[in-house]
Amino acid sequence: MAETHRVTAQGRKAVPFRGHITGGMRPGRKVVLVGVVDPSPDRFYVALTCGCGTSREPPPDVALELCVRFRDRQVLRRACVSGFWGDVEKAIPFFPFIRDQPFKIEIHCEHGRFRVFVDGQQLFDFAHRLTSLSDIDTLWIKGSISITKLA
Repeated sequence: MAETHRVTAQGRKAVPFRGHITGGMRPGRKVVLVGVVDPSPDRFYVALTCGCGTSREPPPDVALELCVRFRDRQVLRRACVSGFWGDVEKAIPFFPFIRDQPFKIEIHCEHGRFRVFVDGQQLFDFAHRLTSLSDIDTLWIKGSISITKLA
């Protein structure tokens, strides 16, 4: 994954982060994010997008956006197709993120869906809203976390 980022004194990648996914997504491919939740977290976002957009906002096609909210212990996800946001999905079996603790998110691209795991436990499936998986070429991360590894 080619990356556009700053590295902090602790060797962590600075957030907000935007990185290129070489060759885009396809069934069998996965994105792995290892990080640490901030000591006083509010929320953080992870998004897979088509194109890099501007420095402040993602492009009009977002294949998957995760919003992790600590106040109400929610993991919201949605997609944006041609500038129009779809319905938000909320149901999760557990809330896996703990303030000031490390975590690992794996986003597996499968036929028809993304399957998302946190610390090895499946958290949810998200049906593909965009049909051209190879166009999903950018990873965005922002919010109350720091990144220690991306793969």
